[in-house]
Order: sequence, then structure tokens, then C-alpha cells
Amino acid sequence: MRPYIHDDFMLHSDAAVRLYHDYAAAEPIFDYHNHLPHAAIADDHVFADLAEIWLGGDHYKWRAMRANGVAERFCTGDASPFEKFEAWAATVPQTLRNPLYHWTHLELKRYFGIDTLLGPETAREIWDTANTQLAGMSVQSILRDQKVAVAGTTDDPADSLATHQRIAALNLSTKVYPTFRPDKAYALADPAAFNAYCAKLGATAGRGEIASFDDLLAALEQRHADFHAVGGRLSDHGLETALAEPCTLAEARAIFLKVRDGNTPSPEEQLGFGSLLMLEFGRWDAKRGWTKQLHLGAMRNNSARAYLELGPDCGFDSIGDYRQAPALVKYLSSLDETGELPKTIVYNLNPADNYMLATLVGNFQDGVTAGKMQFGSGWWFLDQKEAMEWQMNALSNLGLLSRFVGMLTDSRSFMSFPRHEYFRRTLCNLLGSEMANGELPPDFELVGGMVKNICFANARNYFGLAVDPSYSG
Repeated sequence: MRPYIHDDFMLHSDAAVRLYHDYAAAEPIFDYHNHLPHAAIADDHVFADLAEIWLGGDHYKWRAMRANGVAERFCTGDASPFEKFEAWAATVPQTLRNPLYHWTHLELKRYFGIDTLLGPETAREIWDTANTQLAGMSVQSILRDQKVAVAGTTDDPADSLATHQRIAALNLSTKVYPTFRPDKAYALADPAAFNAYCAKLGATAGRGEIASFDDLLAALEQRHADFHAVGGRLSDHGLETALAEPCTLAEARAIFLKVRDGNTPSPEEQLGFGSLLMLEFGRWDAKRGWTKQLHLGAMRNNSARAYLELGPDCGFDSIGDYRQAPALVKYLSSLDETGELPKTIVYNLNPADNYMLATLVGNFQDGVTAGKMQFGSGWWFLDQKEAMEWQMNALSNLGLLSRFVGMLTDSRSFMSFPRHEYFRRTLCNLLGSEMANGELPPDFELVGGMVKNICFANARNYFGLAVDPSYSG
């Protein structure tokens, strides 16, 4: 009997098999957006065990474990590494039809050559086998073995870029670039936290005290330039909706002083302040030839109890049902009117927004840069087979799938790179079925060429990030 993860996994036609194996499988990985800990790359970290590399920080798994009745101490608590792994192994058989079941077994196969299905009875065997191999793996070897050409980490402008400079000096075949994520610069709801942030930002930018809104702008632009100097070419913003409320410079200066005095601005003032900053960020991105990413629609920290006990990013976020179109159009149009709209990728978390976004970005294509405005790949709760197909179908029907810059992991885990394989198999199966049905021509150079571009070349050409010659194509 063939193993669960076999060569033609998820490929349901001869055309899909050929597309995947001849055009997709060998392409390097261009993981332009993730949350990998870059210090682990610089230090060439070796993981102690399967729990550290696989379960630490993985809120996808924690959500499934909680739904399976697993106590918090086995997710984020003080249980031993093997106890946590046992709890995950007991959960895996209950995840049938959840993408975690696919990802789990793809990762075991690709990293450790393990074909055994994970469950309570096989937990010890898989734990021992994987840990033996992990002892000989390091982060840099994982990146090399997984053929990761580019890894784009997510970085706050108040954080040091020293680790990125260390990585660049190593001249790895995997190029690692920072992404400018300034969300805390307009997070005014907690004045104490904002003031602490300003102190950190001022020190990192080498500008001392940030005493005015103008000081804040100057420090942020300095950091934008610093990111550019170490190779960064992307920004990113995690927002409920785009920020596009009117706010004058005088109003922003007054709001800033209010917060510095320890007072909380009104919701309207917070939106206006953030909106003015977002316009500035867009102008800087355009000036330096960057790509802006807008991640829209997450409703975060929904359990007040869990947030107080555990903090953010622990698996208590969900899809929001915010109205997206009016503010997003207003924001993009404001930059477009002055010729300062950068290349932009918009990701939605609510699938109800697929067709809206796929048409909306088309309003701002410039007829110069192919695929300048991108309807981004399935993200977070939508990075599974069904939702990937929804996104690609909407993009195909309303735009140009051929210009799509493809998938990303958006992950904190060095075990997540097979998600690119998962995406590629989904893409090839979708197109292959249409070739088999006569809906696409039986021209493998035409369709396969598009597949190959979506897997790697489109991203390489679009982002303008230097790639090691071994991956240059």
C-alpha cells in the first residue's frame, strides 16, 4: 500500500501530475512574508526536540488542541516537551479534513522522511526518530535543504537591524530581508505603551527623545531608510480596515501631545492619526520602490480572559466582518492622485471580500508595472486548499492569475515551508482539472509556464530583492 503522502498527493488528473512534477516541484521557495525569528537564522540554531521546532508559537495547533479538550498547560503552559507532543499527537487523528492533518504529514515526510501517520500509538516512535535527525539539523541547513531562496521576516522599526546585518555578512544562499511593520506607531489606545514605544524608537533611530509628531515622523523615516540600506523592500500593516480618515498635520501634532501627556485620544482621533501616518508610509514606499502589504480583517484578542492570562498571538483571533471597500478605495486613491501609490498587495481574511478586493485592486493598475496591484494569496484562516482555490478563482475571473506572486507561509515556524508545496499542488490540481476538461488548452508550455512563474519567477521579478545566483532561474 502506498504511503499517505505520495508523489501524486492531491493531484487528481494526469495533467495535474505533469504540471506539478515538470513545472512546480523543482522551483525554489520565495517566502516573502513570514514571522520567522531571524536571530535563530543568524545563530544557526539547532532545535532541542520536535516540540520546540513544531509546537512552540504555533497557534494553529493550539486552537485544535483546545478544541479537542486539551488543557492549556499542554499548549502554552509548563508541561514537558514530550507531554506537549503527546497531546498534539492525540489531537492529530481528530483533525481529519482540517488542513493541519495535511500539513502535519507533509512536514513529517519532507523533514524526516516519516511516512507513519501521527497518533497516540505512534507518538513515541515519531518523537524518537525525528529528534535523532534534528540533532544533525540547524536552521541554516533547513533553509538550504528546503530550497528557500528568500525569507522576508516581519520587523518593527523600533527594533535593531543588527541581526539582519549579521545574516547578510554570512552570505547564505537563502537571502533574509526585513519587512517594515510600523503598527505600533499609531497604536494610541494605550498611552503608556505608546510612550514607551516612542522612547525605544528614538533610541534605535539615534534621535534621542521623540517630543513631537515631527520627531516621530523623522525617526520613522530614518528607520525606513535603514531598512532599505540592509536590503528591505517591503512594508506591512495589520489592520482591521484601511485607515483613510482626514487629519491635518496640526491635528496630528495635537493628538501626539495629548498621548504624550498620558491621555487617550478619541477613536476618531486615533483613526485620523493613523491615517496620516499611513499616507506618509505609502509615499516612502513609492519613493524607494518598495511593495506595500495590507493585511485586512483580523478580529484579534477576542477572549478577554485568555488575553489577560496569555497575551496576544496565542490563538484567540478570528475573521472579522468589517466593511472594507470605502476606506481602502479612499486610501489607495489618495496616493494614486499624487503619483505616490507603491506596488501593493492586499490580503483579506474574510472570504466574503474576495470578489470586492479582486475588482478593487484593478482600479489602480497603472498600465506600466505588470501586476502592480495584487490581490494577495489566501492568508491565515484562508491558507488551506478550499480558500486558496477561492482566491485563485476570484483572481482568475477578475484579473490576471498569470501575474500572481504566489504563496507565502506567514509563519513563525521553520517547519512550515511545505505549505508552499501544498499551495503548488492545489494550483496544479486546479489547472490540471481544467486542462483535462478542455477548459484550458492542452499546451503544457503555456499553462506550465504560468505555473512556474507563479511558484517563483513572478515574485523574484516583482519584489526586486536580490537572489543568490543558484536560485536566479
